[in-house]
Amino acid sequence: MRSSTAALTEGTALDTMHTGHRPFGPYENYFKRPLDCLLASAALVVLSPVMGVTALLVRAKLGSPVIFHQERPGKDGKLFRLYKFRSMTDARDENGELLSDDARLTGFGRLLRSTSLDELPELWNILKGDMALVGPRPLLAEYLPYYTREEQRRHDVRPGLTGLAQVHGRNAIDWDTKLAYDIQYVDRISFLRDAGIVAETVVKTVRRDDIQVGSGFKAGKFIDQRKARMEQDREGKTDD
Repeated sequence: MRSSTAALTEGTALDTMHTGHRPFGPYENYFKRPLDCLLASAALVVLSPVMGVTALLVRAKLGSPVIFHQERPGKDGKLFRLYKFRSMTDARDENGELLSDDARLTGFGRLLRSTSLDELPELWNILKGDMALVGPRPLLAEYLPYYTREEQRRHDVRPGLTGLAQVHGRNAIDWDTKLAYDIQYVDRISFLRDAGIVAETVVKTVRRDDIQVGSGFKAGKFIDQRKARMEQDREGKTDD
C-alpha cells in the first residue's frame, strides 16, 4: 500500500523536485499582498468586538499577558514575531518549572484553540507583512534544521493564517503529508485556490472539523521522527 504522502504527490507539481524560488505569476507578485491587506483590515474592523471580548475573557481566566508571542520563521526563513491570544496558564511545579502543555491548557484554552479564536491576532501579522491570509502555516523555528531540501521551499512564500494543509486534515494528518501539502500550495498559488481555501476554512472552523488540541498532537514528535529517520539513513549508508 502506498503511503499517504506518495498518494498526495503523485501527479502533482511535487513530482518536479527543484530548489530556490520559482517564478511566481501576476497574482502572487502584484495582487496577493494588497488583497491580503484589504481583507485583514476589514476582518480586524468586523471582528474587533469578538477580539475585545476574547481579550477580556483571556485576562479574566488565564491572566496576563493576554497576547502570546513567539518567534517563527517566515518568508525566506527569516524570523518574525507571531501573535496569538494566550491559551495556557503559567502553572509551575514546586521547583518553579512550567508544567507540561497539557497541564497548563485549561478548558477555556481548548475552546480558544478549537474555535481558532486564538489565531485572530495574526491578522496584525498580515498587515505588518509577516504573513499572508493563505500560505503554509508558520511552524516552530527549531524545525528548520530538519526539513528536507524540498520542504524548505515552504518558505519561498509568506506563511499563512490558513493553508492547504489546514483544509485537508490540519493536525489530524501526519507531518510528511502536511509538509507535502505546503509544497503543493507553493507550486500552485492562484487567486481561485486561495479563495477556495478561505471558504473551506470558514466552513471547517464553524463545524470545528479536524481539530486536535492537547496531547493528541505533540510538536516534539516532528523532531523525534526526523532524528530517527536521519539515524536510519546514516545506518543505511554505513551498511552500504
